[in-house]
Amino acid sequence: MARPRTASDEDILRAAFVAISRLGPARLTLADVAREAGLTPAALVGRFGSKRGLLLAAAADAAGGDAYIFPGLRQRHRSPLAALYGLAECLAGLYGETPEAVAHTLAFAQADLNDPEFHQHALTGSLGMRTGIRQFVRESIAKGELRPCDATRLAGALHATLTGSLINWATHRQGRLAAWLSRDLKAVLDPYRAQPRRKAARTSAPSA
Repeated sequence: MARPRTASDEDILRAAFVAISRLGPARLTLADVAREAGLTPAALVGRFGSKRGLLLAAAADAAGGDAYIFPGLRQRHRSPLAALYGLAECLAGLYGETPEAVAHTLAFAQADLNDPEFHQHALTGSLGMRTGIRQFVRESIAKGELRPCDATRLAGALHATLTGSLINWATHRQGRLAAWLSRDLKAVLDPYRAQPRRKAARTSAPSA
């Protein structure tokens, strides 16, 4: 009779992400993840086959992040433009609060793009992120929060800004990551903000 699993795949992948943010994908061992998950390395081998198998499973899980990132932003913010700005706090939470954690997580996100399997997961995740950003841009335009523009091009610029901003913060290490990302998002979005409509001035009726 097979012994029951003591941790779900979700629990193990969560432990893997914690270990990756602390050590980076290159230094990571199955023993590190096993320790974090409260399992033995042999149990991980039985579940995922190897370190590569575990990292591929983690990459596949991360590639579907848009499925919870954007619905979560939509629930937390009243407008699509506010949700776009909310990406700053969201990504700061996902990538870590220290420059080392951000660097390690970025290294994992871009793990060996020459490897077709890892590249496919990286591409899927990138396309999902860009699609979610584009949808918020389109909704912001429809609600009059942003000026009419090419939503696809603006979404691409915002996506590139966020990725570059993560790397720059890990390099410069100034202030909080969320504030750094928010500042760069604002620099890109501000020129597209719709001007608020001025209320017509009320005129008093002439005296009799």
